[in-house]
Amino acid sequence: MKVLFRVDASADVGSGHLVRCLALAQELRRHGTTCRFVGRELPDHLAASVRGQGHELQSLGATAGGPAEAVWPLSAQLDDASAVCAIDSDGWDWLVVDHYGLGADWERAARPAARRLLAIDDLGRAHACDGLLDVNEQPEAQAQYCDLLERGTTCLLGPHYALLRPEFLAARNGLVPRDGPVRRVLVFMGGMDSVNATEPVLEAIALVDRTLDVDVVIGPSHPARARIEVLAREWPSLRCLIQNSDMAQLCVAADLAVGAGGGATWERCALGLPTLALSLAPNQRAVLERSARRGQVAAPAGLALDAQSIALHLRALIANPALRHHLSSNAMAAVDARGALRVASFMQYAGISVRPALADDNEALLAWRNQPEIRTASRDPKEISRADHDHWLASLLASTQRQLLIGELDDKPVGVVRFDTDGSTAEVSIYRVQSASTVGAGPGLLRAAEAWLREHRPDVRLLRAEVLRDNLPSHRLFLDAGYSRDSTRYLKEL
Repeated sequence: MKVLFRVDASADVGSGHLVRCLALAQELRRHGTTCRFVGRELPDHLAASVRGQGHELQSLGATAGGPAEAVWPLSAQLDDASAVCAIDSDGWDWLVVDHYGLGADWERAARPAARRLLAIDDLGRAHACDGLLDVNEQPEAQAQYCDLLERGTTCLLGPHYALLRPEFLAARNGLVPRDGPVRRVLVFMGGMDSVNATEPVLEAIALVDRTLDVDVVIGPSHPARARIEVLAREWPSLRCLIQNSDMAQLCVAADLAVGAGGGATWERCALGLPTLALSLAPNQRAVLERSARRGQVAAPAGLALDAQSIALHLRALIANPALRHHLSSNAMAAVDARGALRVASFMQYAGISVRPALADDNEALLAWRNQPEIRTASRDPKEISRADHDHWLASLLASTQRQLLIGELDDKPVGVVRFDTDGSTAEVSIYRVQSASTVGAGPGLLRAAEAWLREHRPDVRLLRAEVLRDNLPSHRLFLDAGYSRDSTRYLKEL
């Protein structure tokens, strides 16, 4: 595939948009995808990071839009979309936009630039895209987008899809929720921290316990960099790290974090790091409030950006190991660090279409069903005979209550989905054609089959799936697709 990213980063808008796009690009590149980033002028260290990870970078010139974090005027959006469409290419498969200044008008104008468009956003706005990624909402919030999106848009909602770099997934191996004493604290207030929240946090830690080991991470253009570096020389247990690229290991080493909202919240959650979180931007406040209600972070209402207030809450959190264990457990359950894999899989297999099986598919269906990997995961693992298969397929094709669908991508088969309907309920079974090119196709195949069922059998309102206890990939597939678990069954309302 070829993927074009439209994203900006600066002291005003921060670096979070770029960081999460880079995490997605890193996963896409692992599967052979070519990624190009286009945007207005990036700070030198961030431009170097894009190129250093093997991606192309193209500048659109100085920012000509509007105030940071605000929707650009229509004329500026259309000019920007025109510039993106003018980029030389023999065809982009996806255009990914992660930008608060660009909205549905930009997306409509930029459509000619790529076959499909993915919008990354967390403001609950209208979009004109093929896929919407909002990690700050929950899957049940999809209804609120009904009037904001075009028909057929796929919503990827919730921290399940948080775009984290692969080192966070690797670092989860063997981790358990934290319950020990606090000896090391990690401080990271964002890649830019233009309001300089870092210094009040360090002052608060000094008020609480100056013997704590402290790792503070700041960007190279941090407004108080010189003072923080001086402080680190005077404070023996304080270590100042500039643009550190090993955040996962810093999270693993720490017992507690103080951090800003935004994408780094999900990094800390994935590694079960109890966090005192501060809202430094309007769009962070609601997210932190929801996360706090779910017991994933400590984000006290009205927490002010001053040392005394921060110290008060920090001291209470350090003194409460049960609360820290509670936060750590809930955080790890909410974010499993596989979000980039899920989004990359969605993009790779978004083109899957399904069609009803025909009698002419008999030979292929028998061969696919008798693959050893498929039989092992089936209720009846025995190899199916020709006679039994012929009888089964003839009976199925004659039935009005059973639908057998074959999924295809670029005219090649990727898998099979069967629905056995009973009134308003249907039991679903699924398997993919076993080959290297179909690895990861399950979610896209299931989405395409569900869309077919909604169109052709609108009377079906509940899906049910039976999964063998040891079939972990299938368990993950249905959970990822929004099914709820009921013993060994999975249920989903359409």
